[in-house]
Amino acid sequence: MRNTLKVAKWEIKRNIKNKSFLISLFITPLIFILFMVVPSLFSNDKEATPTKVMVNDQLYIYTELEAIVDQSEFNWVLEPSDMKESDVENELKESEDMAYLFIDERALNEGVVPVYMSDEIDSLFINQVQLLATPIQAVQMEQLGLSTDELAIITKGITFIEPATEETSSKESSGGMTAKELERMVPGAFAGFIMLSIVFTGMAIFQSASDEKKNKIAEIILSSLTPSELMQGKIIGYFALGIIQTFVSIVLVLPVLSWKIDIPFIEYLFVPELVILILIALLGYLLFAALFVGVGATMSDISTAGNFQGLIMMLPFAPFIFIGPVFSDPSGLMAQIGTYIPFTTPGVLILRLSLLEEWPWVEIIIALAILAISAWLFMKLAGKIFKVGILMYGKNASLKEIVKWLRA
Repeated sequence: MRNTLKVAKWEIKRNIKNKSFLISLFITPLIFILFMVVPSLFSNDKEATPTKVMVNDQLYIYTELEAIVDQSEFNWVLEPSDMKESDVENELKESEDMAYLFIDERALNEGVVPVYMSDEIDSLFINQVQLLATPIQAVQMEQLGLSTDELAIITKGITFIEPATEETSSKESSGGMTAKELERMVPGAFAGFIMLSIVFTGMAIFQSASDEKKNKIAEIILSSLTPSELMQGKIIGYFALGIIQTFVSIVLVLPVLSWKIDIPFIEYLFVPELVILILIALLGYLLFAALFVGVGATMSDISTAGNFQGLIMMLPFAPFIFIGPVFSDPSGLMAQIGTYIPFTTPGVLILRLSLLEEWPWVEIIIALAILAISAWLFMKLAGKIFKVGILMYGKNASLKEIVKWLRA
């Protein structure tokens, strides 16, 4: 174990000093930040289209509402309207940046003002409109006899709500992000990011094993440790490099993401389910790392990789085949098939668990067992391949030769 850790430390130090790794360490999150920030630099808030607010006022407080809007900094255009509530939905289908308020007896008796909004309206509008509650409460106090029950109505306040319609229901189910959805999506995205970071960093094992063969230093290294120790050290070392990449990316990107999207990511991130999601990501890394280090030892030069080696390098992208079916039906047959194929299990399972309201624990346990057994099996097989392949020079090993090594 001591030699394994020495190899891991050597791989970490060697890559930390590598210019290519340092560039990729910072350039990846910076590119992501640029995609979030640069578009806003070219936008001009002063030229933003004002929100047209149509008020069906049956309490005769339009003047007071207009005064509040004038005093605020909201980009609104307030106008009176006699539109019927039953006709609003059809009207909004042909409108942009428009809202309808219906201020009537429901505001006095129930403390509710229906608000109908077009799809393109600013998401902050429903919060801004709450300022209009003051004149309505004044009417309540004027008309009520201030009995105990009536005081309870007043203290309850006025709530501006968007009534549920078929269109808003479908919008919420397809695009709305509720707290429960965020509790599923944020940990899933975090685990997926960890997996991609360490897997992509682990792909450098191909280059590492190939370079040691090309420079003919494998014999020197193996004179002081076993092939298994060398292989395990490489896997641990590149795992640590992947974690470093993930940490740097999160530190740089998360503050900007929280600022732009205004979502408390930390609140939704540290939930018990995160442990399972990270376990899936780590098992996925072990599986692919075993493949990378084993096949990397069969190549004399990374630039001359054959069809077989190239196919192995593409395996981490296999889950993309199931993205469409999983999004369409996370509990469907195709999603279940992708869950039980070792090479697609990590990506498909993390995606499914990010979409499902109730986790299928039986399927999760079976998938984890398949993934753990597969990772252990491929580590064993990779050890046999690495032991022979790391000392073979001159050409890439063929699939037939690799099979012979496994049988030996």
